[in-house]
Amino acid sequence: MFCKICNSDTTNIFSSIILNKYDIKYFHCPNCNFLQTEEPYWLAESYNNSIAIGDTGILQRNLHLSKIISSVLFSFFDKNGKYLDFAGGYGLFARLMRDIGFDFYWNDLYTQNIFAKGFEFNKNIKNIELITAFESFEHFANPLAEIEEILKISKNILFTTEFPPNPVPKPGDWWYYGLDHGQHISFFSYKTLEFIAKKFGLNFYSCKNIHLFTLNEIDNSSFENICNSLDQNLFSEVRKEMNSKTVDDMKLLISQINKRCQS
Repeated sequence: MFCKICNSDTTNIFSSIILNKYDIKYFHCPNCNFLQTEEPYWLAESYNNSIAIGDTGILQRNLHLSKIISSVLFSFFDKNGKYLDFAGGYGLFARLMRDIGFDFYWNDLYTQNIFAKGFEFNKNIKNIELITAFESFEHFANPLAEIEEILKISKNILFTTEFPPNPVPKPGDWWYYGLDHGQHISFFSYKTLEFIAKKFGLNFYSCKNIHLFTLNEIDNSSFENICNSLDQNLFSEVRKEMNSKTVDDMKLLISQINKRCQS
């Protein structure tokens, strides 16, 4: 099997059971350190529940990331720009970011928008400053093609994904394989993401599990400080400077409902 990132020959390093029924193979690329499953024929079944039942960290993760990402956007990007949360799940993150004051929109092919209703992304929304994509890359069946589609909307992508430990752990030794739900099929290393950034002519910054592809050149130490939550005062400054959209959004949505009822 060829690597879906660099097209090099890969090595079948192990097999594992996913969804408690399918015996699948995992392939590792020695050139770019990408780890991929065999072609994921089981995905339709995996997405019977788009949000994995075992994802108990969903609320904590979104609350934590809303503070860090707010600080990143405030520091390095246009705070008054439009943003898109790609594969945004129930819309929780987009709603949190609008509550802080950022003009965020939502999209997700698999999940119902519950918390960011009225702010769904469409092609009429232009000039997206940056796209966030949390816990999405590991779901990509064709990573380069899917990343290229995202880059058509914005050349700035701020995303999270976990790097496999070194050496690559066996099944059962790393929770991120997601064997219970089978949705995780692509696993990126730092070297993999460097390769992708270079391919698309982008700068690459990384800290822990937070990564950034961007046309901008930013101060790497400042980015790391924000991601490590070392600047405790920055988010407080963000809250003071930004104007929450909570009340204005409520008025807008009620106005839209009233217009529909009157027409």
